[in-house]
Amino acid sequence: MEILETLSMRPEPARLGDLARDLVIPKSSMHALLTTLVNRGYVERDSTDRYRIVESFRQGFGWVGGFEAQLRAVAQPIIDATRDATRETVFVCVQRPDLDVQLVCKAVSEQPIRYDAKEQSCLPGYATVMGRVLLAHTDPDAVDAYFARTELQAATDRALTDEAAIREELERIRAQGFGTIEEEFAQGGCGIAAPIRNGEGRVVAVVDIATVAQRYAARKGEMKAAVLETAEAISQRLGHRKERE
Repeated sequence: MEILETLSMRPEPARLGDLARDLVIPKSSMHALLTTLVNRGYVERDSTDRYRIVESFRQGFGWVGGFEAQLRAVAQPIIDATRDATRETVFVCVQRPDLDVQLVCKAVSEQPIRYDAKEQSCLPGYATVMGRVLLAHTDPDAVDAYFARTELQAATDRALTDEAAIREELERIRAQGFGTIEEEFAQGGCGIAAPIRNGEGRVVAVVDIATVAQRYAARKGEMKAAVLETAEAISQRLGHRKERE
């Protein structure tokens, strides 16, 4: 807590040695503590090996009473790297209480033709790959209630609007560990998404690589590997370990 409080009051990043001296903590112990804080998404280390608190936490620790601020801090540098590697847009979403999905953070492709969505967009759970991945790992009774109250509407002529067909897709997602969608929610838009888990192994969010149909058709295997790797990296930062499952 002293490290976090100290960094929150510093306008500039601090070196490990300076923090160790100011807080009277051995450098080896300070290094271990800072490494943990970086891995958990509370602190960032820059290219000159200086440390600073994640900017969104500077005015207060928003994840106390709210998971999204921590998820955003943990996920953003990871999805930025995935965006740079794939040159495609990457989204991270969480499930709302009504079982639709909320966009938490994104890294938008710099290609001239790209997929994008507004910050904090709310998207239908049944009609998007992010929503389906989350529904696939939601309590069955809650899913039953969701379908009972939701009118299934087609966004494109390829959209699934049959409940049985969507449920089959949820089963497929659970079995294979990821979901895909091709021109169902947006004409010319495709996506591949994988679940993000917390330290207890529970699915708490989803990461999606969103692209255009032509590029997706040519690079499906590459995008699958990238989204699974990204989901695992974010999950590990949230404390998940496969051996705990």
